[in-house]
Amino acid sequence: MTEPSPTSAPIDAAARARAWLHTARFLTEAPQLPHLPALDVPEIAFVGRSNAGKSTCINTLAQQRQLAFASKMPGRTQSIVLFALGKGGQTDAVLADLPGYGYAAVPQAAKRRWQQVMANYLVSRPNLRAVVLLCDARLGLTELDEALLEIIRPRVEQGLDFLVLLTKADKLSRQEQGKALSIARLQTAGGDAMLFSALKRQGVDAVAQRLWDWAHPAPAA
Repeated sequence: MTEPSPTSAPIDAAARARAWLHTARFLTEAPQLPHLPALDVPEIAFVGRSNAGKSTCINTLAQQRQLAFASKMPGRTQSIVLFALGKGGQTDAVLADLPGYGYAAVPQAAKRRWQQVMANYLVSRPNLRAVVLLCDARLGLTELDEALLEIIRPRVEQGLDFLVLLTKADKLSRQEQGKALSIARLQTAGGDAMLFSALKRQGVDAVAQRLWDWAHPAPAA
């Protein structure tokens, strides 16, 4: 009997995570929290500034070109969009795409309204399992990103998983990438951070596996 290769398990796990993410499909969208359906499956939220590449990241992970709407006018979309995940039409997890924040051309009233909606979502959504904060690797965490961290900090302390994703990492040299990663980890008080590049597919498998693990936690011993 042939023994399995020591490297076969991680490869199979990555393929499983990619296949699972490829099942992503539009579920619903809502401009206000009360309009979202009550769900009992894990929900993973993607948040970030309008120019952080959030839609591109979601599309890359799902291996679909137009799943998440990537507008040429950042900040235009002002709804929470949910994508269902699961094979055979079943839903075992949901990705939540929260509109980007910080875009200067959006009217102040709209900014304030959306900030309140997003804060309410992050603080009170019962089935929220994890948050992925996307930041342009060249800029790092901005004041707005740090403000968002403060909003979710109580839930993180209670067990909410959290990941900073430094996007567009291909724009930096290897040395600059390492520096950006170190700074991000310091800014999140030792929190988890990864480099990501949709163009070079850097970090794609690692993030896909992380999402799978969050949505399918190992049973307690």
